[in-house]
Amino acid sequence: MSASIIHVILTGGVGSRLWPLSRKSQPKQYLELFEGKSLFEMTVARNSHLVNQVIVVGNVDNCHLSRKVLEKTQTPYVDIVEATPRNTAAAIAFAAFAAAPDDILIVTPSDHIIDEMEAYNGAITAAIAKAQDNYIVTFGIVPTKPETGFGYIEYKGDDVLSFREKPNKATAIDFISRGNFLWNSGMFCFKARVLLDELKAFEPEVYAKAKAAWEANQEGQLDLDLSMAIPSISIDYAVMERSKKIKVVASQFAWSDLGSFESVYDYLAAQGHPVDANGNMVIGTDVFSTFIGLKNTIFVSTPDANLILQKEQSQDVKYIYNDLERQGSDLLN
Repeated sequence: MSASIIHVILTGGVGSRLWPLSRKSQPKQYLELFEGKSLFEMTVARNSHLVNQVIVVGNVDNCHLSRKVLEKTQTPYVDIVEATPRNTAAAIAFAAFAAAPDDILIVTPSDHIIDEMEAYNGAITAAIAKAQDNYIVTFGIVPTKPETGFGYIEYKGDDVLSFREKPNKATAIDFISRGNFLWNSGMFCFKARVLLDELKAFEPEVYAKAKAAWEANQEGQLDLDLSMAIPSISIDYAVMERSKKIKVVASQFAWSDLGSFESVYDYLAAQGHPVDANGNMVIGTDVFSTFIGLKNTIFVSTPDANLILQKEQSQDVKYIYNDLERQGSDLLN
């Protein structure tokens, strides 16, 4: 039997910077904000013609939301339900254990917006070819501005010179001016066994404990105690920043992680969502709402909470979320 190409969708995030739209019971990837579709549904559709199978790695709180979309779109899938979040190294390892050793996995988050499908398909095709040669491929996005909300990849050709943390503004401007830095998209492509071999070499405990949790799974449901034993570490730290088998595909498609209301604003404005003469936008209600003396303000309305913010302060929403979490507030559910 020839190897399959499998789309692995990671759905663990809560989207705290998109509160109050995004809640624990309805994280941002399931909000039908985008022409009546959710980011998760768009992620499934985007790769459906490229792959033979879908593996969804989710958690006990959101797996029913994923299933609803996959059944609606009649997508065959394998469900891996994490008992507790253990970061991306474990999540990706579970998918690799679920696949055959030579299957090629395309790993994507479930909450990104991607346009320019020709460029996207070209990048995926290039990555699959490198994965066939036993490389672990990361996708770097050619940056359009000095964004401080993303990590960066320094590169030459298809070689990664370094991974960089989210920079401050001055460093981001420096990266852009140098011209050999890409946004780190958090998307990967590799053969299952190649990734697992590297994980085993660099993080043997993550490998062994993730394997034990996977082998004890009950119809894709993972055991809580076995899961709690797995060290929580990102795939970037565990493998990408240490392996000698990494290649990067510099990608020209339009990409956003929709991680903040500023990026949602930019996306909705480009789709023709109403913005007034002073750059103000209303999200989430058809009730007449207007702004006086305000510029670039976003009004976010939900039945039990409203948020009014300056577009440029979008990254600060997470502080509100953290405060509500400390108070044990029902407004996060």
